[in-house]
Amino acid sequence: MMNPPETVYTDSHRVCCDGATDIRAGAALGHPRVWLEIDEKGYVECGYCDRRFVLKGGPADQQAA
Repeated sequence: MMNPPETVYTDSHRVCCDGATDIRAGAALGHPRVWLEIDEKGYVECGYCDRRFVLKGGPADQQAA
C-alpha cells in the first residue's frame, strides 16, 4: 500500500523540493532540486514526488479554519 503524498506548510510563496528532505542519505535518493511558486490557489505540488506545499493562512490552508 502506498502512503499519500506529504503536505508541507510554509510561510513562503517560493519553495524548493529535492524529494529527500527527510532521507538521511540526502539528495542522492531524492530527485533534482526544483523551485516552485505557490499561486492564488494557496498551494503547489512537486511534479516529481507529489509533495504538496501549502501557504499558511492561504486559501488551501486547512489549519486556518
